[in-house]
This record gives sequence, structure tokens and C-alpha cells, in this order.
Amino acid sequence: MSSEAASVSPLPAAGSPSVPGRLSFPAHLALYGEVVRTGFIELWAHKLRSLLTLTLLMLGVFALVVMTSVLDGVMDKVGTGFAGMSWDGTIMVAPKSPETTEEQKRFAMSPGLRYEDLPRLTAPHPRVLAFLPRAQKRSAVRTPGGSERMWIVGVSHDYAQWMNRPIGIGRGLTQDDQRRRSTVAVVGATLGSKLFGGSDPVGRDITVEGQRFRIVGILAAGQIFSDENYYDANGILVPIETYVDRIDPDHKLAHVAVKLASKKDLAEVSATMIGRAKQAHHNIEDVEITDLAEELARSYQNFLDQMRGWTIVLMSLAATVLLVGGVGVLSVMLISFSDRRYEIGLRKAMGASDHEVFIQFILEALVLASVGALAGTLAGAALCQALSPKFPYGLIVNPVGLLIAWATALALALVFGMYPAVRASRLSPMEAMR
Repeated sequence: MSSEAASVSPLPAAGSPSVPGRLSFPAHLALYGEVVRTGFIELWAHKLRSLLTLTLLMLGVFALVVMTSVLDGVMDKVGTGFAGMSWDGTIMVAPKSPETTEEQKRFAMSPGLRYEDLPRLTAPHPRVLAFLPRAQKRSAVRTPGGSERMWIVGVSHDYAQWMNRPIGIGRGLTQDDQRRRSTVAVVGATLGSKLFGGSDPVGRDITVEGQRFRIVGILAAGQIFSDENYYDANGILVPIETYVDRIDPDHKLAHVAVKLASKKDLAEVSATMIGRAKQAHHNIEDVEITDLAEELARSYQNFLDQMRGWTIVLMSLAATVLLVGGVGVLSVMLISFSDRRYEIGLRKAMGASDHEVFIQFILEALVLASVGALAGTLAGAALCQALSPKFPYGLIVNPVGLLIAWATALALALVFGMYPAVRASRLSPMEAMR
């Protein structure tokens, strides 16, 4: 540090000791401003040493800012995805896998869940808003560009409405398509972007197991949080009547989703659906009921548990980097103390108090941490801005994470700058200038 700082400390009056408390507020302000200025001079005078310390502090703050912001963005994105699954107030009737030899023998006497069960299963019920049957299989699909195995999904015309599968381009399946058993198809967003070399597939034909289908629409892009989401995004949706007539001679159903009028009707409707299935299957209970809302809540809780674990791990890594940066501040300030012993002794000989020297070193440590934290904040904000389009509500810098990052950086600078500051304040002028 240059000896300019010495001129800031007022000389004591003749025959009286220096009393820092008698300095006016403007004088104190000027003193601290000079300390900050000379702190920057010190940083510039030892560029490599300062750069190494600032890099560690910058990385620590950068990591905290980015991680807290990204974690918020991930929470928003996943929360939006779970909310878009439309599983609230929904149960699913699906084939049950036999668990014992006795069940295998009994289940063999039942035809299983089939399209022919639908008239009985989907009979009107005052507690049910909609019945949504679904059948699917992986089959060879031929396009002008070649042949590939894809998921073919048979659904009812109101499936997209109830299960939140909005149409992005073209139209969806209609009741008329079902009634006429039309060979029309709606392709998923992911598959639609790959068919026909990426060009618009609406109005073009594909061949499924020798049957020509006309593409009438493409599902809108969405987040994938379940197997059904994946199959729909990467598959082809056709009317379920067309599916059983032309694609699956066994008429097997994957499941029947049931939309409830109220969650409190779950037990009653579940018992009704089990009873209807048993009547259709020779009194054999070979189906099971799944509460999709409960499954959704369980999956979301698992996600929150995983996020808590990742938060602890990532925050620990960022804190470790900041801790190493604090050790760097200690190293820099100790070297600065050794290099400036003569200057410190001269200042004290001219009337600077222990308190003023102590404050000078603390402020220099805080300046060092502030510069590193500012660089980390700017870099983190720039990365958050670049990642913003990837998240449904954008990605903004988390103010809590920013506050924690700055508070940690400054606290570490204060702690690690304390020892050099104490040594400097207690240095004897005679010993320093010897």
C-alpha cells in the first residue's frame, strides 16, 4: 500500500494523544474512503495474488447465486409439470398381475380387460365425469422416409381434453372419428418434429400395419412426467374403435381412467368399478384400482426429498469454495501485513491509533471480498439470463441466495481478516520501523 494513507490520519495536537472518537463524521468518512481506495490500489499492485483470491470468492458466490436460482426454476418447472398431468380426482382401472399360483389359475379363466368390457364399465354414474379407455402397443410404422417401430395409442375423442393434451397444430380426434372408425391420427409433439424430415406432417399419410392413416393434428409440446406422457409425445393417437378394429385383434385395454366429480367419492366409485369388472370377468377380480392423485402426491414428495438432498450437497460445495476463498483472503492480508510493516509503523508514529489500523485492514479484506462477490453476482446473473428460456416462468436471480452469498463472503472476509488486522493494530512503531 502507498504511504498516501498516512496523510489521512490527522496528526495529534501537541502534547495530547490521538483520540479517534474526536474525529468528525466527515473526517471518519474521508478516512474510510481513503482506506477503500488504497485497498483497490493494493489489489492492482499485486494482480496475480489478488486474482487467485478473487477467483475463489467469485466462484463461491457464482455457485450460490446460480444454484439457488436454478433450484427455484426446477421447482417451478416440475411443479408445472405435475400440475399439468391432470391426475387430480382420477382413478385408474388396470389389469392386475397375479402374485400367486392360485391367482394365475383364476386369472386364466378371465378374458382380461378388453374393449368389450367398456359398455359395462363405462355405464353412466352420477359420481363420474368421464371414462377414458386407453389401449397401446408398439408397432411398425412406415413413412416415405422409411419404417420405424412406434407407440400406437387408442383413445377416446375426449381423452385430450380430460388428460390435458392440447393440440398444437391441426385438430384432435372427434366423436365423429370414433363413430365412423376413421383412419385418422394425431401424433405427439416429439414424434411430429421428426416425421417427414421435420416438415409439417398434418395432412400427410403414414402406414400402420398395412393400414393407411391420415395425420390430422399434432399435440402441443409439454413436459414428460409419466409413461403415458412419454408414449403420447413419441407416439400416434388414433380412435380406440379404429385401434381395436385394425391394429389389435385381441382388443386388450391398457387401462380405463375414471374422472371423479369429487375426491370424496373415491371409495364409492372404486368399489363400483371393481364390481362392474367382476361381473364382466366371471366374478374374477383381476383388475386393480390406482388413485392417481395419491400417486402424484407420493411422486412429488419424493421429488421434494431429492431436491432437499441435492440442495444440501450443492450448497456444501459452494460453501467449501467460499471457505477456501476466505483462506485466500487470510493469506493475502498476512502478506500485505508483512510487506507494509514499515508503513504501519510510520502511520502509528504519526498518530494513527490501533483502532484506525485495525479498521483499515478489516476494510481492505471486505473490499477484497466485495469485488469477488460482485464479479460472481454478475457472472451468475448472466448465466441465469441465458438459461431463462428453458424454464416456464423464466429464471431470475434468487434474492435470498444472493443475500446468503454476499453475507457469507463478507463474513468470511471479516473472520479471516481479523487475525492480520489484530497483528497490524498491535504492532509497535519502533519494532516496525527498526
